[in-house]
Amino acid sequence: MQVVILCGGLGTRLREETEFRPKPLVEVGGHPLLWHIMKLYAHHGFKDFVLCLGYRGNMIKEFFLNYEAMKGDFTITLGQGHQVTYHGEHLEQDFRVTLAETGADSMTGGRIKRVERYIEGDTFLCTYGDGVGDVDIKALLEFHRRHGRLATVTAVRPQSRYGTLEFDTEGMAVTHFNEKPSLDGLISAGFFVFDRKVLDYLHGDDCVLEREPLERLAAEGQLMAYQHPGTWQGMDTYRDVLHMNEMWADGRATWKVWD
Repeated sequence: MQVVILCGGLGTRLREETEFRPKPLVEVGGHPLLWHIMKLYAHHGFKDFVLCLGYRGNMIKEFFLNYEAMKGDFTITLGQGHQVTYHGEHLEQDFRVTLAETGADSMTGGRIKRVERYIEGDTFLCTYGDGVGDVDIKALLEFHRRHGRLATVTAVRPQSRYGTLEFDTEGMAVTHFNEKPSLDGLISAGFFVFDRKVLDYLHGDDCVLEREPLERLAAEGQLMAYQHPGTWQGMDTYRDVLHMNEMWADGRATWKVWD
C-alpha cells in the first residue's frame, strides 16, 4: 500500500528556512522532517512512498539520490571503471520511494491527482510533509476498513501556543496557570486513508483537497474522522522548528515510535 506525501508547498510562513529548501527538508534532530514522517509509517509496516514534489523538488531528489553515500561509508573507484561500493546497511534499506514532479503551482488535490498512475491498490494512505504525531497507522487503517466509507481524516485536539490563566471571582487574583493547554474542538492533522474512488473527486491542478473534494465527501456521508488521542505537531513557523528540535534533544519527541 502506497503512502502519498505532499511535499510541494511553498512554506511561506517559514521563510527563515524555506527560502533555501522545501519545508519537508527542514531538519529536526539532524534529519529532515520528511524522514521523520517516513520512519513513522515504516514503523507500522508501510514503506512504499510516493512523494508529490513541487517547490525545490530537485533538493528532495538529491537527498534520496545521495542517501546511501550520506548514511554510511563507501569506497569509490575513479576513472572509466567508475564504481561505488557501500559498506554496511542502514535501517531504511527496504524503503521504496517514488519521486514525482507534480508542478510548481499545483494545489494539494491536483498533486494527488497527478500521482494517480503510481497508486497501485484500491486504498492508499496520504499525509502532509509538515506534520508528525504518534498516530497508530494500523489502527487508523483498521478504523477506515470498518466504517466502509471512501475517506478518513485523522482529527486531533490542538495545543494552545500560550498559557492560560484562571482567576478568582473578582477577576484579579490568578488561581491557576495552565501552560499551553489543549484547546476545545478538533482539527485535521492529515494522516488520511483514501479509497481509490476519491481520485475521481479531484480535478485539475488548482484542485484544493481541503475544499470541494473533502466538502463534497462530507456532504455525501463519505468522510469519517479517526480521533487520535495522542500527540501531533505541525511545522508552520520557525518557532515550531525550534520547539520540535528542543523536543528531540530532550527526548520528548513523542512521534518517535521507532527504535
